[in-house]
Amino acid sequence: MPKFARMPGRERLPVARRLGAALLYGAAALAAIGTPVAQAEMTTADRAAFTELAKTAIPNIVVYPELRERPGGDFTDADGQTMTLADFEGRVVVLNVWATWCPPCRKEMPSIDRLAAALAGEDAVVVALSTDRGGKKPVEKFFREVGIETLAIYNDKGGDVPRSAAVIGLPATLLLDREGREVARLTGDAEWDTPEVVAMVRHLIAATDPAAQRSALPRSSQSLTAGLAPSPIEPTTRAANGTAFLEGKARDAVNRDSPLAGTAL
Repeated sequence: MPKFARMPGRERLPVARRLGAALLYGAAALAAIGTPVAQAEMTTADRAAFTELAKTAIPNIVVYPELRERPGGDFTDADGQTMTLADFEGRVVVLNVWATWCPPCRKEMPSIDRLAAALAGEDAVVVALSTDRGGKKPVEKFFREVGIETLAIYNDKGGDVPRSAAVIGLPATLLLDREGREVARLTGDAEWDTPEVVAMVRHLIAATDPAAQRSALPRSSQSLTAGLAPSPIEPTTRAANGTAFLEGKARDAVNRDSPLAGTAL
């Protein structure tokens, strides 16, 4: 059973209002996804190999048949500087949208941090984008509590990026190619530092490298994980796929900590 994050002390809205809000937000989310980008960087063989690796690593992940446009919206770094996802262009991005109030987000964050460490020095960046309205302070506190060592702090207290990306639940992890286009997405938690996940990301790095020799591109997780130590944590949370779901326009009237808080209908 998925795990849901509920705001403490929150009053539940009448069913009719919750259903109406969900329908309105669902329509907005579908519109926000936008038109698929026609040209993909990966060859057909590369895409098939990536899909196989992705489904092996995380069975619930969705790999899009066509790339999706880069999500818009602004956010800030730890110094308060305004950024967009375009600032990471040229690197593969693992974008994790989360919040400190979200239990499945908190559960998976150490593995997100270990993934960032495993990919250090490669053409990839792991962006843990908090949606906490309290800014960076609750993120700093949580990072200290759980011993996060590699991840940088990014905050989107207005929820601009997840709204643009039609994120409907937390945590949500988007895999973006070097031009910021969405290749795959998981809504819910996972163990992100397993050899299979690292192989998946490394394949995306290699498959979107304009200088790469396609004939030399590894096709299996075995070749991409050679010498990689197994994850220190067994991937026992994949089946649970815990998610904190959103509740549409009604969320702004009742949420005091994050623009993405909500409950499942």
